[in-house]
Amino acid sequence: MAKVHNPRFVAFTQAARERIREMGLQDVKRQLENGNELVLVDVREDHEWANGFIPDAIHIGKGIIERDIETLVPNLDAPIVLYCGGGFRSAIAADALSQMGYTNVMSMSGGFTGWRAAGFEIMGFEE
Repeated sequence: MAKVHNPRFVAFTQAARERIREMGLQDVKRQLENGNELVLVDVREDHEWANGFIPDAIHIGKGIIERDIETLVPNLDAPIVLYCGGGFRSAIAADALSQMGYTNVMSMSGGFTGWRAAGFEIMGFEE
């Protein structure tokens, strides 16, 4: 069952989505499979990361991404794809990174929930 978000949060996220680019699940998977340069960043909370993540992703929670991104990804032109649970928090984080000067940052639509529902590989998860 999809999480129901509060209306102001949805409006805030929609405004961010109008300023950023999004990449679909299939496109992210294809980029990774083709070995294309891509920094995949999981912006979920620590407990969410501990319950599974996309292979090759790095974890920088949304609460600290603005503080730590320059250390982990100093290249402002690096292709960065952010994901969260469903694509809301990652859109907000992508907007913030764009404002910080990152020129090639995107949010993965559908998030980890969509990735998992599609049956794509997940690391660190045990049923």
